[in-house]
Amino acid sequence: MNYPPNAPPPGGYGGPPPGGYGPPPGGYGPPPPAPGMGGPMGPMGGPMGGMGQMQPHAPFGVDPMTGMPFSDKSKMVAGLLQIFLGSFGAGRFYTGHMGLAIAQIAVTWLTCGAGALWPLIDGIMMLMGKVPDAQGRPLRD
Repeated sequence: MNYPPNAPPPGGYGGPPPGGYGPPPGGYGPPPPAPGMGGPMGPMGGPMGGMGQMQPHAPFGVDPMTGMPFSDKSKMVAGLLQIFLGSFGAGRFYTGHMGLAIAQIAVTWLTCGAGALWPLIDGIMMLMGKVPDAQGRPLRD
C-alpha cells in the first residue's frame, strides 16, 4: 500500500490531549521534604547549608555518609583509653556505655587477664570509627 508523501497514515494520531502536554499526573518528581526538615535537600541527602557551616543541632559537624551529627567524644581519645586502660573499661566509660564498661572489667578480672583481648579489639574498632557513642552518634575525629 502506498501513501502520498507528507500525508498522515490512515486513522491518524489525532490532536493533542484536551489539557495539553503538561507534566505527567502526580507521583512523579522529587519527594517533598520530611516533616521537620524543611528546605531543600543537599547532595548527600541532608539539609542544604554548605560544608563547614555550624548547625545548632550538630556543633561538631555532620557525618557525610549518614547525615547524623558527630558526638562530642573523640574516637582517638576513646580508642587510646580503651587500648591502654580497657581492663578498667575506660574507653567505654568515656563513650557512655556503662554496662559494657562494667562487663569488660568483670570479664578481664574473672578470667585473670585473658579477657583483656576484648578491650584491645574494642579499642581498635573505636579508632576505626566503627563504634558510636551511647546516643548512637558517630565519634568525631
